Amino acid sequence: MSKETKLGSVEVALKEAKVWVDKYRKAPVENEENRKNRTNAYLIPLQTLKLVLDQDIDAVRAYKGINNAGEQVLLFVGTKLDKETGIYRDVFKPGNELENDEVAYDATRPCPPNGDPESPL
Repeated sequence: MSKETKLGSVEVALKEAKVWVDKYRKAPVENEENRKNRTNAYLIPLQTLKLVLDQDIDAVRAYKGINNAGEQVLLFVGTKLDKETGIYRDVFKPGNELENDEVAYDATRPCPPNGDPESPL
């Protein structure tokens, strides 16, 4: 059974968000190459969110991955709560008829280089 952690509101004050972001960026990295290639944020197209939210789901899970261009990305999957176990199970919609496979959603862009240089985060 998954253990639910009380993290507070889904809204995070900008002041607290800055602390979290700073903590992540200062976390130890194995080597300089990894530090140089670290993704600090993701630009998520609205269409990606709409597609994953257009399902009968209770929550969304984001998986980290590396795409074919070598970029770090987030893959979004809808989840449904299994009331017997308390586990949110991944659910997948069928993809287009050409590939005939279930799909996860991406189109995220890593930041840098797609970040907002004026953002306080």
